[in-house]
Amino acid sequence: MNILTFDVEEWFHLLDFDATRTEADWGKYEVRIHENVERVFRILEDTNTKATFFIIGWIAKTYPELVKKIAEKYQIGSHTMTHQLVWQQSREAFKEDVSASIKLLEDISGKAVECFRAPGFSIRESEAWAFETLAELGIKYDSSVFPAPASHGGMPSYGAAVPSIMEVGGVQMKEFPIPYHSFAGRHIVFNGGGYFRLMPYRIIRKWTKEIAGQARDEGYCLSYIHPRDLDAGQPMLEGLPATRKFKSYVGLKGAENKLRKYLTEFGFMDIATAEKLVDWKNAPVVQL
Repeated sequence: MNILTFDVEEWFHLLDFDATRTEADWGKYEVRIHENVERVFRILEDTNTKATFFIIGWIAKTYPELVKKIAEKYQIGSHTMTHQLVWQQSREAFKEDVSASIKLLEDISGKAVECFRAPGFSIRESEAWAFETLAELGIKYDSSVFPAPASHGGMPSYGAAVPSIMEVGGVQMKEFPIPYHSFAGRHIVFNGGGYFRLMPYRIIRKWTKEIAGQARDEGYCLSYIHPRDLDAGQPMLEGLPATRKFKSYVGLKGAENKLRKYLTEFGFMDIATAEKLVDWKNAPVVQL
């Protein structure tokens, strides 16, 4: 079971960079989201692939026609309204933010929004209340958990990176966690975001087979890509630290061809399709 997801953000929506942290700054930068999403559309159509698009509410508010285009063919989900880390918000602020994003996406698309992903996979054990809030807002399945320590979040108590039932305060939530490969003491999301751009394809291929199995219907592997990860022509943000420049810009030129090869070789589906294939009655239950 290989699942493909996209976090629909502009090229400047980087975490941990003060110059682009809030909505007040976002209107200053070049608009690239349209051509970047069109590139994603071409890739998916050419490889006959379905994917889930987690969309920032600000993108929907600013470019509603883009959401309509995505929703015509693909599943959409919330990526919050303003792309802030969960643990940097109060419970009330989080609820208000996510609620606004869901309502906006539903109003534009005419479709129910049932899935969610937190920026930076930032739901930790200490923010378990987020699952109660999401359930209250009508979310049926989540993809925010990184089941190991991480820079923006991480939930080491989750256990194996497989679809599970999160149980918090009497509420249950279906979870599609972010898988990783352990290497040299590090937990590497080899087929998502910056790591996908940086890793040689032969390593991505090898580790995918180890995690998901060689047959298309075996195991569990989930990939997440940002449209900016495929945009070799994007400008360099001024003031980025050297390490952040490396993480954000290295590997852009070859990323599109790498993704095309990856989707063709392994075959991917969206979360809506995968949700129907999971044996939820026998899935692990994670109690927080």
